[in-house]
Amino acid sequence: MDNFGDLVLKTRSYRRFDESFAIERATLEHLMGLARCTASAGNRQPLKYILSADPETNDRIFPCMGWAGYLKDWAGPGPGERPTAYIVILVDKRIGENIWCDDGIVAQTILLAAVEMGLGGCMIGAIKKDKLREELDVPDHFKIQLVLALGKPAEKVVIEDLEPGGDIKYWRDENDIHHVPKRTLEELIVK
Repeated sequence: MDNFGDLVLKTRSYRRFDESFAIERATLEHLMGLARCTASAGNRQPLKYILSADPETNDRIFPCMGWAGYLKDWAGPGPGERPTAYIVILVDKRIGENIWCDDGIVAQTILLAAVEMGLGGCMIGAIKKDKLREELDVPDHFKIQLVLALGKPAEKVVIEDLEPGGDIKYWRDENDIHHVPKRTLEELIVK
């Protein structure tokens, strides 16, 4: 990676992966080692994690995820293009339920580090939480917050400038390239 800006631009929401590329648990632990050092509101550190690089556990997690709300005709990655690892982000309610933005800080840190390692991922908030809790036997004192799906990306994601009044919905073209409209800098900065 040439610089941090390049890393940010390469860190996209990847939803299709090379399932033949296995991620080791040690890789997930490395990512967690970085994430645990991030900022936490009041330094309370209420987030806990379930790590999965095991194909059988991944197969139980996969059907609990919603994959791309704007792509109505796509049910998610098919066989051969599913994530090879997951990190389930939990809130330990015994420590506190007001996490401010801790989950976003941790998730983005993990994804940036994953991209630096040649991996990619997607933050998933569309979760069948009751089903996932049952599948992973998650104790009641944990709130399921987010799931990070990780793997070796097997798709191209392109950022497009959003035209004024344009549609914010991401889309795929005839070559299956994923396009993500982003508001322009001029629109974002309040003068």
